[in-house]
Amino acid sequence: MAEQLKIRDDVREAVRERYAGAASRIQAGESDCCGPSSSPLGCGNPTAVADLAEGDVVLDLGSGDGTDVLISARRVGAAGKAYGLDMTDEMLGLARRNQAEAGIENVEFLRGTIEAIPLPDDSVDVIISNCVINLSGDKPAVLREAARVLRPGGRFAVTDIVADTDMDEATRADMQQWTGCIAGALTAEEFDRELREAGFVGVTLEETHRVHEHAGSAIIRARTPDHSIAPS
Repeated sequence: MAEQLKIRDDVREAVRERYAGAASRIQAGESDCCGPSSSPLGCGNPTAVADLAEGDVVLDLGSGDGTDVLISARRVGAAGKAYGLDMTDEMLGLARRNQAEAGIENVEFLRGTIEAIPLPDDSVDVIISNCVINLSGDKPAVLREAARVLRPGGRFAVTDIVADTDMDEATRADMQQWTGCIAGALTAEEFDRELREAGFVGVTLEETHRVHEHAGSAIIRARTPDHSIAPS
């Protein structure tokens, strides 16, 4: 257990260090993503697949410079709200500046980790995330927390890296590959299993493009059960 905690702490610190530096790269107009993305650090466009509606409350896990949060806030309108969660002060500062420049008010950026979301139970309609869950050293905790804060019938719609089953151990052990979104990725089977064990239903995974010899970017969708609706 102590060894597992140390590994998680090492991963978190490596990720924090890389993405703190990424904030200045974004301001300089540089990109560090792994394919077509709405955000300079992402691997896809979760806001395009989340089916956001007027009045929804949205949470972006690992919100970075706030791009996807601001897009979501416009889509849910004044009756809705968009939260962005990030553990990096530099990214939060950049996101808040972007919010101020955009003049969007129905947004709140939170400091914290995706393994311990600082929001109450049943408080969110939709969770999005753009190439961030793969960076966590404790993905079951992330998905349990996502299920906890989502309301019954809430939607989970993220883009993330999904590893091939034949990813080699050398790649898995490379911290540069981990902070680069590759080494920590779950396989499709693992993602499906972890989502279901966290309490999600209706899980689907769809690869959109290749980002590495042993991994692709995928759209992952799921929802929390709504017990007020009879099963079809």
